[in-house]
Amino acid sequence: MTLRIPLGNGVIEKAISAKAQDIRFSLGTANPSDVKARNAIAQAYLESVWESVRKARDNGPIRLRQDQIAALSGELYATFMRAFEAEPGSPERWKRVAVEVDEATRYRVPLEDGVPQSEIVDPERAVAMERAFGRGADELIAAKALIIDADSRARLLEAIARVKRDVALVLERRAEGDYAPDPGAAKFPAWQAPSTTASAPQKAEHAAKAGGGKTSLTGIPADWWKEAQATGRKLSTYESYSHTIDSFVAFLGHNDATGVTPEDVVGFKDHRLASVSPRTGKPISPKTVKDSDLAALKTLFGWAVTNKRLPVNPAEGITIKLGKRRRTRPPGFTEEEAKALLKAADAHQQGKERPKTFAAKRWVPWLCAYTGSRVGEMVQLRKQDVRKEGDLWVIHITPEAGTVKTDEARDVVMHEHLVAKGFPAFVQSSTDEYLFITPKPGGTIRGPWRSRKNDLIEAARETVKDPRVAPNHGWRHRFKTVGMEVGIDHRVLDAIQGQRARTVAETYGEVTLKTLALAIAKFPRQT
Repeated sequence: MTLRIPLGNGVIEKAISAKAQDIRFSLGTANPSDVKARNAIAQAYLESVWESVRKARDNGPIRLRQDQIAALSGELYATFMRAFEAEPGSPERWKRVAVEVDEATRYRVPLEDGVPQSEIVDPERAVAMERAFGRGADELIAAKALIIDADSRARLLEAIARVKRDVALVLERRAEGDYAPDPGAAKFPAWQAPSTTASAPQKAEHAAKAGGGKTSLTGIPADWWKEAQATGRKLSTYESYSHTIDSFVAFLGHNDATGVTPEDVVGFKDHRLASVSPRTGKPISPKTVKDSDLAALKTLFGWAVTNKRLPVNPAEGITIKLGKRRRTRPPGFTEEEAKALLKAADAHQQGKERPKTFAAKRWVPWLCAYTGSRVGEMVQLRKQDVRKEGDLWVIHITPEAGTVKTDEARDVVMHEHLVAKGFPAFVQSSTDEYLFITPKPGGTIRGPWRSRKNDLIEAARETVKDPRVAPNHGWRHRFKTVGMEVGIDHRVLDAIQGQRARTVAETYGEVTLKTLALAIAKFPRQT
């Protein structure tokens, strides 16, 4: 760890390893009274460090409250303003800072069908945030002699990003000569150190068991996944379950599944309901807690019971009763919204964007408009997934390309307007396998796939700002609405969109390419 030891009007940084036996540094003065004062301050700081280390050893890292995170970020805000308010330099300097913040925070919470499914950590976002704001977080944490958990660090990074964006705006105004009073500093609370709450002796004992093993909490998801992936469960489910377990371990302060009680699960449920998402800054929804966190615990503990690792499932029967969600508008895009989105797609300029990012913003809205597909299904399209059969151009949507919610491949006949606009020519001109993403070394696409979906969501939000409609999932609702208006059979619409049959009777017979072509021919041009 790195210490930031108070020294005079500044600090001295000392990096220490697990093997360090002592800490040596100069007090920077020979004056006896200054030596005495500086030594006392340094000793007090170091004592607080050792106390934090002992607490982390016995009870696990500290989880910071939201007000504590806000207070820490407020101290950073004040530091920036003291350093630059009088001499901010040029406005361009702070515009560049704002751009850097936007670049680091451009990755968003992963979405499925345009709706947040869980608090999954996007690896690309985590790396970008750590690279941009990790140093600032380290300094704030070290100055307070804290050892915090991963969730607190993630939320602190988000708070630092917001602070840097706010500071950039204020200092840009200062650089332009605007020194109007700044209300921003008043919104931060004063720092209050975490309370010294001793955990039960049993939790301290559990903390010593934090390794692996068949009854470790963190070991259960990995072993469950070995079996689950063979039965067709999705990687996103494993990632979601693992994140829930990590949060649960941080909440409990131990990693021993045999020590989990129903009361622990209820406490975790209440803790999550009282928490704020580090990515959105909003309270975590009861639906997320029920369908993501509690579902994960029930499934994993249930698997552990079935496989004779635990005697009982401590999450069994614990749930949240959700009220009916209010709907104040239809979930699909209106005709005006659809026109605006497609016009924006046609007008989009590449600028400094990478070719595949530009291509996605240019073509995916049109593809969704004419296929009613999930945006992720279009983002993962490959060159070989677009073919010509006779006079028809066909798009093959398959889980072999990435992920399909039903895990079933399907064909969609391309609308003549897409052909006229040149989509087949674009596909044929592609020199890469994937049209809109570039796989990482080793061939993995999940990170780039998520990032591209989020790029499209942000682009759509610039045109359709109504938060009541999901910015990409709205196409699926609109496709079904328009299809019904022109008399396309609902079973054919379901086949085009990849939705499961409602009854056994609907599984009889095939929706052929000819049937699909007749249906798509009825679908009006979207202009």
